Order: sequence, then C-alpha cells, then structure tokens
Amino acid sequence: MYIKYLNFLQKKYIVLLFTALPLGAFANFDFNANCLKAYQNIIELKLPAARQLVAAERKARPNNAISALLENYIDYFYLITNESKPEFERLEANKNNRLNEISKDDKSSPYYLYAQAEINLQWALIRSRFGEYYTASREINRASNLLQDNSKKFPGFHLNGKGIGLINVVMGSLPDGFMKKALAALGIKGDVATGLNMLDKLAENLPKSVYEPFYEEVVFYYSYVLSDVVKSPAAYSKTMKYTARFADSSLLKTYLQAYVCARNSHNDQAMNILENRPKGNAYQPFPYLDYLLGVVKLNKLDFRAAGNFDTFLQNNKGNSYIKDTYLHLGFISLLRNDSSGYYNYMGKVKNNGYTYNDKDKQALNEASAPMPNRELLKARLLFDGGYFNNALETLTNINTSALTSAKDKTEYFYRLGRVYDDLNKNDQALVQYQNAINSGRNLKYYYAAKAAVLAGNICEKDKNVARAKSFYNTAIGMKNHEYENSIENEARQGLKRLPD
Repeated sequence: MYIKYLNFLQKKYIVLLFTALPLGAFANFDFNANCLKAYQNIIELKLPAARQLVAAERKARPNNAISALLENYIDYFYLITNESKPEFERLEANKNNRLNEISKDDKSSPYYLYAQAEINLQWALIRSRFGEYYTASREINRASNLLQDNSKKFPGFHLNGKGIGLINVVMGSLPDGFMKKALAALGIKGDVATGLNMLDKLAENLPKSVYEPFYEEVVFYYSYVLSDVVKSPAAYSKTMKYTARFADSSLLKTYLQAYVCARNSHNDQAMNILENRPKGNAYQPFPYLDYLLGVVKLNKLDFRAAGNFDTFLQNNKGNSYIKDTYLHLGFISLLRNDSSGYYNYMGKVKNNGYTYNDKDKQALNEASAPMPNRELLKARLLFDGGYFNNALETLTNINTSALTSAKDKTEYFYRLGRVYDDLNKNDQALVQYQNAINSGRNLKYYYAAKAAVLAGNICEKDKNVARAKSFYNTAIGMKNHEYENSIENEARQGLKRLPD
C-alpha cells in the first residue's frame, strides 16, 4: 500500500511539474494535465482510455494541436499491436489531416516542427512493416529535416534527440538495397554509434529532467534498436535496466521485457512475464503476446504451446506471424512423431498469411524445404530458449552418420557451433563454424553464411583482426541464401568496426 501511495504521489508530482513548465505553455500546443494523462495511457497501451481523454480535450480545447499528435500516437500503437494492413490503409488518411491542423498553429512552439516530424516518422515506421519503403523513405527524410531544423531553433528541447537518434541507428544499419539508395539520394545517412549514444544519454538523463514523462517512449525505441536493428549483446541488460522504472500496469513493459528475454536466452523469465501480464478491457488487444508465449513454451519443448498458438490465431486480426504460427504448430506435430500432422500444417503455412516480415518469409521457406530432423529441431528450440547444456546433450547424442543430406550435416555443424559459442568454448565453436562453412557454402540455407559472421565475431573479440576480416568477407561472398541481405549487413558492420 505504501509503494502504491508513493507511485501515486510521484505521478501527481510529474503532472504538476510538467504542466508548470514552459514545455506546455504555448498557445495552441498545450500539453496540459489531461493531455499528459492521455499520453501516459497510450504508452501503457491503455488505448480505450486514451481515446476518451483526447476526445474530451478536443471538446474542451478544440484549438489545442497536441490533440492531433496524441491521436497519431493512438493510431501508431494501435497498428503496432494489431499488424493489420487493412486497418493501416483505413487510418492512413488521418496523417495529412493532422499535419494540416498542426501546420496552422503556433510556429514559435518547439512542438510545431517536432509534432510534424513525429507524425511522419511514426507513419514511416508502420509503413515499412508492409513493404512500402519508398514512401517511408520520403517520410523519414521529412522527419529528419524537421528535427534538424527544430534542434537549431530549440537546442534545449531534448525530445528532438529521440527521433534523430532513432533515424541515425536505423539508417546507419540499413543493408545495401533500394531503401538505403532512396534515402541516400534524399541526403539521409545515418551513424549507428551516434544514434545509440543519443538514445542512451536520453534514457539515462530524462528521469532527472523535466522531460521525464517521455522516458518510456525513449526506452521503447532504444530497446527496439538494440534488439532488432543492431542486435546488441547489451540489449537484455539495458532493456531490463531501463524498463524497471515502468509501472507494472504497463503492457508495453510486458512486451519489451518479454521480447528481449525471449531473444536473449532468458526463456523462463519471458514465460513468467507473459503469464503474469496485465489483462482486461482497459488494454489494447495484443495477440502477438499469445504467439510469443507459444514460442517460449515450445523452446522448452512444452507442447502446451499449441494452446497459445491457437489463441493467437483465434484473436489475431492482423497480417503477421500467421505463417510462423502454423510452422510452430507443425513442429509440435513433428516432435510428437505425427508426420501427417506436420505436413498438414506446412500446407497451412503455404496457403495462409502473408510475408511482410522475416519470420513469415522464413516460415514459408521452411515449409517448402524437406522435413527437418527431429533431434536437430529439438536442439534448435532448446538453444533458442537458452538451454545450452540440454541442446549440447541432444546434439552429441545424434548419430552423425545418419545425417545423409548436406542440409542436415551443415545444420548440425552450425548448431553445435552456436552452442559451443554461447558456452564460451570458442576454439570448439570455430571448428564447427568452419565445418558449417565448408559443408554449406553452396546451399540456399543460411547456416554457412551465418556461421561465417559468428566466427568473425569471435575473432573480432579475440583481437584477431585478419581472421575476423576473412570470416566477414567469406560471409559477404556467399550469395543466394536465406537472410542474405541481413547477414551480409551484419558482416559489413563487422568490417566497419575493425581497424584498417
């Protein structure tokens, strides 16, 4: 009870402090207590309450342009949580109406350019999920220019750093291709180190500043780039550190912590977070969390994961993770020695869902490939869950002479290398990575190219620059395999880190 009372006092203090500051004192950009409450509800994914608060603000203060910005936040997080392209297409028209509303208001406010930049950036991030890269690149260009101009006019307005840092990391990490060329033609380039440094400083310093209410949003973007963009080994520690300040009632906290735990070998922790997440009509439906719970359960070879996958399919109204869900259901059938059930689900992978994201693209690839070896599949799942010793035991019990296909042999070497790598047995890992490279360099599967990148990472840490460069260049030299662009980009980023 005492802790709840302290949290109540802290929130009341933030509201009073924030609304007393020059931040909210501009005529038509009034980030008042009601708007702040709406914003906090959005960040906790309590979108129904946020909509009501913004509607009340519209009625009470129809000229407050902050309402347009908040409405865009609501659409942004709504689309993130449902992944629906039809909903994206329905809501897209709101963008220009909000920009027009904001453009007519107080040009002397730091929110004038900032709000326009935020709206452009949010739509670019959503748009890129559905493959609309050209339009997204133009929106990123607009957002970048607006934020740079705002930084010159209002150097003390720290919120500019959120978008500028994010753009730097994302643009600096882009693989060679259409999106990168389109942005370069528009003059937009990025620098990963600069962007990460900006976001890290914001995450450290916002709680000590008048911009504290925006802390959770900064951490949301920082966690995203650490986990998904640069795949930083610090993603888990930093995300858990910075999200510790979030309220336990925040569903965004659940998502960020569970996601980073699942991706960084803290499987049991991810399961506990997801099973104890806040629920109820106050929250925006987030079916992805049922999918993720299914994934982490199956990583522990818990076949009750099928129930979570079924719940996802029943509640999901979006276009992503459908193929990957059927793939995982097929894995459960295979591990139960039900080959016909496995092939039935592979048919569903091929005939249902979309390929907007890499998970679904890879699911389609796997559904078209030969049926996986059951023991290799077990090792793969156990490794993904961070159960390295169990994975190693599974692999060492495999009769390698029974692995007749080049695919299975290459996967065996790759997975054994991964396990040794994460058990810090570097010499043994390098041997197996080299075996995977030798065995699979001409196959369409990703094992050999990824093994080369991971071998390069080991050599980079050991300060063996020449050998690290050799492995990275080997990865770049392999073509026509799965994940080619992202693996090649990882290798190129590795080369950039090495001294000449």
